Amino acid sequence: MAVVTLSAVIHREADLYVAECPELGTVSQGSTIEEAVGNLKEATELYLEEQAEPITVAPAILTTFSIDTANAEAA
Repeated sequence: MAVVTLSAVIHREADLYVAECPELGTVSQGSTIEEAVGNLKEATELYLEEQAEPITVAPAILTTFSIDTANAEAA
């Protein structure tokens, strides 16, 4: 199997870190960032093992945007 570099987007939910691979849609969690990413790697490897055909992975596009929270609170 070839080595593929994927992205991990991490956010906090209560006392856990949630890690998501946007290229494939796999998600996992852990009590630390390192654990969440390690669990995501394992989940992604298992996901790819189940695929009948090789998957072509397109790089994720990450951007940011701003909102005016004053307008959001008035709604």
